[in-house]
Amino acid sequence: GKDDEKTWTPMTKLGRLVKDGKIKSLEEIYLFSLPIKECEIIDFFIGSSLKDEVLKIMPVQKQTRAGQRTRFKAFVAVGDHGGHVGLGVKCSKEVATAIRGAITLAKLSVIPIRRGY
Repeated sequence: GKDDEKTWTPMTKLGRLVKDGKIKSLEEIYLFSLPIKECEIIDFFIGSSLKDEVLKIMPVQKQTRAGQRTRFKAFVAVGDHGGHVGLGVKCSKEVATAIRGAITLAKLSVIPIRRGY
């Protein structure tokens, strides 16, 4: 999304249910293993407590006739410190866009984890 800082218009049925307040928590989504296709759904529930960490940025090269095409691959982990983690991997021409894209993908891949016994 470009300018969706304040206004989020859901694209999926799950997104509409979340925005209307029909779904109370992420656990309800995980219970029925529904695919989360919008990162705003994660922001809606745990956005305030979400921390992201860039694990690694590595240059990858593609050989072309004219030489090498260098792109940057970013690995980002996100999680609230309460049993939800996600990992995102994104490759892009610039480091900043790779990180931004990886954060979005990491939010989409957030899963609940069981801690302790």
